[in-house]
Amino acid sequence: MPKQNTVEVFRITGARQGLADDVRGRQRRYVVSMSVRTVSVVLAAGLWNIERYVAIVALVVGAVLPYVAVVIANAGRESTPGLPSTFVPTPVRPALDAGPKSSAAEPAPAAEGTGRGQTDGKRGTEAV
Repeated sequence: MPKQNTVEVFRITGARQGLADDVRGRQRRYVVSMSVRTVSVVLAAGLWNIERYVAIVALVVGAVLPYVAVVIANAGRESTPGLPSTFVPTPVRPALDAGPKSSAAEPAPAAEGTGRGQTDGKRGTEAV
């Protein structure tokens, strides 16, 4: 006899249920539905001469339940869970501004030469 696991396991990820667990759950729902159908058909047969209206309702349930059980069993896997409620989105960083505006009437300041001497505009020559 296998040992029963009594430790409760918590799911902390957003991963889906395993495929084997999903199939096992769908099979269990189908077996329960078919058991209810069997009971309702036996009840309809037993109550036919005693309580005809209850027997008709049980017969209708027994006729409709197989379709419902198959649809539920073939419904497919669970949908992907959403993000947890404790999810904090990354804050949006504002874009940089264009900077201070300069007016068109003011000329831009000329670069002043620094160093040992002024150049005459040609590279590597100094004004004397």
